[in-house]
Amino acid sequence: MMINNKEFEHYIDRSQISNRLNELAEQIDTDYTGKSVVMLAVLNGAFIFAGDLIRLLKVDAEVSFVKLKSYRGLASSGEVQTLIGLMHELKDREVLIVEDIIDTGRTMSKLLEMVWEQSPASVKVCTLLVKPDVFKSKYPLDYVGFSIPDKFVVGYGLDYDELGRQLPDIYKIKD
Repeated sequence: MMINNKEFEHYIDRSQISNRLNELAEQIDTDYTGKSVVMLAVLNGAFIFAGDLIRLLKVDAEVSFVKLKSYRGLASSGEVQTLIGLMHELKDREVLIVEDIIDTGRTMSKLLEMVWEQSPASVKVCTLLVKPDVFKSKYPLDYVGFSIPDKFVVGYGLDYDELGRQLPDIYKIKD
């Protein structure tokens, strides 16, 4: 499949994603039994993942969004910009950050700083994808969908130059 002159090949099927989401939801429900959680989804990439995940949760969950940017095309810009900041009161709340993909961890580190400034009761991170070969941060990843190699991916909310988010499966850039 071609997106903006880049070739991508099929990587993770929608049934694999669905099965893993069910498992993640069960883990989250177990960890937050008897509690209410604020799901903080990172736009734009995590909106599909967060939407699918919240429908599977049994615990009470509120949803809020933030938008950070660190990519241009295929590469990280090296700086994290806040485009939409925290809009939810997080003091003494249970916070679950939902992200589509974590590679170096720079964007998540910035977001965690912002969240901890509001003194939540707890903060956990849930990511659909992580690239352990390039992940350099020290914070824990509490819920991980899939560990993947350091390859650029699109689909299921992930994009290349804002294209490909609508794809139900995940595709990786072809070598």
